[in-house]
Amino acid sequence: MEYGRELRERAMVGWTLRILVALGLLGSAWVHWVVWDDWGRYEDEVGPMFLVNVVAGVVIALAVVAWRGHWLPELAAVGFGAATLLAYVLSLTTGFFGVTEQFRTDEEVWGVVTEAGCVVFGLVLLALRFGILGGSVRQREGARA
Repeated sequence: MEYGRELRERAMVGWTLRILVALGLLGSAWVHWVVWDDWGRYEDEVGPMFLVNVVAGVVIALAVVAWRGHWLPELAAVGFGAATLLAYVLSLTTGFFGVTEQFRTDEEVWGVVTEAGCVVFGLVLLALRFGILGGSVRQREGARA
């Protein structure tokens, strides 16, 4: 009986984390769409990168929700968030392909929030999958977590 409850709890935590990761990805995609529509479309170098982020955010979000049997979408979400945050930090410090930001718009704030969510919740989801958090049901019972 305890085993069944533990599996249900882990599944609920996993789904909650998946939804949070997917929302982070979709939020980042939306921010990049808004910024592309505002000024990015006029930039030859970063404009197309904004569109890549839009598409990649949506595709990875769908994969995180739909492809639950593998860790790759979760890792892709973490990589997406980390790479996008790194590009933004570069734009704040040294500039990124000629774009320099100052962290003063709502889009910049929401971009950081959503991408940090991808990294944090994605890492927790990976840690849960591999039994780093709370032990592994798979190891204790021979069942699939």
